[in-house]
Amino acid sequence: MHASAIYRRWPSRIEQIEEATFPGLSPLSVRPTGDLRRDLRRFVRAYVAAFGAPAARAAAAGLFAHSQTPSRPRPPEMLLRVSARPQFQDILRAAPAGSVDPAVDPDDVFDMLLGAVLTRTLLSTVTARNRPVERTVEMILRILRPLDGPV
Repeated sequence: MHASAIYRRWPSRIEQIEEATFPGLSPLSVRPTGDLRRDLRRFVRAYVAAFGAPAARAAAAGLFAHSQTPSRPRPPEMLLRVSARPQFQDILRAAPAGSVDPAVDPDDVFDMLLGAVLTRTLLSTVTARNRPVERTVEMILRILRPLDGPV
């Protein structure tokens, strides 16, 4: 295949690496059931698996470094192609009424979840923790919980 054919599909090597490493994050295509705890648990497990894969661990440092360079801005659709943010938002939309505080910004919660997943998969932890996925799900539920009542 000629290079020009490759660059018709991907504008740069970075996009090729991202798609090869996180191909649409297909393991994260979990269908929301409406059970917020269960859906978050499945989502976090799939997200941890995606970032914990050898290819993702190998590519992460270079992709993070590239994202910090002032290169030409990437259109939002490029970022969403390799993001699990839409799946997370689908899970929140499917949650039972009253279980998610409407004042909580889902993008902020997703960013916190991403930080927790990256820390658990890419960095060595100082202490061994039992049930890290369950602990992460519990933290996210606490953030999402309406102030006037339990979920």
